[in-house]
Amino acid sequence: MSTRAARRLARIGAALVSRRRAARLAFTAGNHVRLFSSGTDYFAALIAQVDAAKESVVLETYIFCDDDAGRPVSDALIRAARRGVRVRVMTDGLGTARLALFDEWRAAGIEHRIYNAGWLGFGLLGRFGLSRTHRKLALVDEHVAFCGGINIVDDFASPGGRLARARWDFAVELTGPVVPRVSAALDTQWRRLELGHRPYAASMSRARELRAQATSTGASAPSHSSPNASEHALKAPSVAFIARDNFVNRRAIEKAYLVAIGRARHEILLANPYFVPGRKLRRALVAAARRGVDVRLLIGRKEFLALDRAVPYLYRTFLGAGAKISEYEKTVLHGKVAVVDSNWATVGSSNLDALSLVLNNEANVVLIEHAEIGRLREAILAAFAEARPIDPARYAARPWPERLTSWLAYAAYRAVMKLLTVGGYD
Repeated sequence: MSTRAARRLARIGAALVSRRRAARLAFTAGNHVRLFSSGTDYFAALIAQVDAAKESVVLETYIFCDDDAGRPVSDALIRAARRGVRVRVMTDGLGTARLALFDEWRAAGIEHRIYNAGWLGFGLLGRFGLSRTHRKLALVDEHVAFCGGINIVDDFASPGGRLARARWDFAVELTGPVVPRVSAALDTQWRRLELGHRPYAASMSRARELRAQATSTGASAPSHSSPNASEHALKAPSVAFIARDNFVNRRAIEKAYLVAIGRARHEILLANPYFVPGRKLRRALVAAARRGVDVRLLIGRKEFLALDRAVPYLYRTFLGAGAKISEYEKTVLHGKVAVVDSNWATVGSSNLDALSLVLNNEANVVLIEHAEIGRLREAILAAFAEARPIDPARYAARPWPERLTSWLAYAAYRAVMKLLTVGGYD
C-alpha cells in the first residue's frame, strides 16, 4: 500500500472513530429535571421561561398549531423578539401546516426555518428525502432546555373532534450540564436547514469539546445507559440527552433502549403509541421476559386504523414469553416513555416504530437514579391499570379472519417501511 493511500485510510478511520465517540451516550451529574405530564403544565412553564428570556430562544417542533395552546406560545415568542431576544423556530414541513402565524413571526423579527418543506409545494418529499423532524425541543438563554413528546397543540385537540380527556403525554425541563448538548443539537439542526451549509464538521468538533469539557470537570458519568446505577458507579442522579439523526446518531435511541432492557433485573414498563419495534428490540424484550423480568407494554390505540390492525400481530411473541400487554383507549396515548428497574427512564419524542427509529429526527432524555423516575413509573402503572389487558387465551382463540387481517396489515406495514427506510427497518 502506498504512503498516500495509508494516510487516506488512517484519516477515514480517525473520522469514523471520532463519529462513534461523539455519538456515545454521555451522562452528566448535577442536573435539575422537572417532569410534565400534560401540555397545560408544560406550556405554562415554557411561556414563563420565554417571557423571562434575555438573550435567546430556540424552539423545534413537529406540530405547531394556531389554537388555544399554540397562540399563547406564539404570543410569548413574539413578545420576546420585540424586546430584542433572538428567537429561532423550526417546524416540520409535513407536521405543521402553512400558518398565518408565520407572517406574524416574520414581522416581529422571529427567524423561522422549515425542515423538509418539500418540493413543488408538497411537504412529503424534500431535501432530506422522506425524513421529518419529529423532535420537540426548546432552549432559553442557553440555560433551560425542554424535551419530550408534547407538540405545540391543545391537549384535547384531535382530527376526529375534541377528546373527552387530555392527551397522555410527557416532557421534561432541564437545567445543568446536559443543556449544552441540547444546544448543540439545535444548533446543528439550524445550520442543517441553511441551504447548502454543511454543519457536520463543526457539530463533531462541538460534540468532542463537550465530552472533553465534561471529563475535565468530572461531571460526566460513564457513557452507558445501564438501568443499574451502582453497576457503573453512578452515585448521583445522572442525565443524558440523545438526538437521533440520519448522519451521526442513526441508532442512538434504539441502542439506549437495548442496553437498558438487556440489563434489566426486575421490571420493564414501556408505553408507546406506535409500537412496531424492529427485531433487536423485540428479541431484547422477549429475552427479558423469559429470564423473569416483569415486562409490561402499554400500547396506544384508535389513532391510526392500519396500526390498530398490524400491532396485535406482534402480541403472540411477547405473550408467549410471559410479558403483559394492555391497550390504552381512554384517550390518545402519545407519550413515548419507559422505566426500567425504577432507576432508569426515558422521556422523548421517539416512537418505537420504523419511522422514529430509522428515518426521522428524534430526541430523548435518559434519566438514571433521578427522583422524577418514581413519578413517571406511577403514571405508567396508573395508565396500565386503566387500560384493557390482553388475555393470552382470548388472544390465541381469535377467529381466523381477525388473525389473517392482522398478519396482512403487519406484512404490508413491514414492506412499506423497508421500502421507505431503504432496508433499514428489520
